[in-house]
Amino acid sequence: MKYTQMRNAFSMITAIFVILLMATVAIFVTNLSGKIVKTTTTQYQHEQALLYAKSYTEYAILAVTGNDRSIACLEDIGGTIGSPTSGNGYRIRTHIAYIANGNEVDLSQCDGIRVLSSTVTTNSTPLSILIDTYVDYKDPDNTNGPWMTVHRRTIQKI
Repeated sequence: MKYTQMRNAFSMITAIFVILLMATVAIFVTNLSGKIVKTTTTQYQHEQALLYAKSYTEYAILAVTGNDRSIACLEDIGGTIGSPTSGNGYRIRTHIAYIANGNEVDLSQCDGIRVLSSTVTTNSTPLSILIDTYVDYKDPDNTNGPWMTVHRRTIQKI
């Protein structure tokens, strides 16, 4: 009878050890899973910001080519997508500078706008634009934290 009681006690100690081991493994798996979700979310936000930067750069090129520069020049294009301050959106700022040979392109209406004189332009393309696009977003888990910014610079012949 005494031998049977010792076997039951040993089985109970083994069961407790296995339960503790399984709980430890479960904690590690849960922790790793949370880190993977956070990394994936951060990577998704960054890739989305890169795509918005590319999209707004192309939009700026389209806007400049469709704009009558004898009336006014475009300098800034901006927008928001979603709610940037709550961590579920993006704030986009696009700045446009003109690179032109002053003798060939009339940019007299572009007062106060960055007009860079250059000898790099040619007769076939006397005007180029320099586009700086900034996409700002916040970490949804830390909306009081700093803004993350993606910057894209493009030069385009017009």
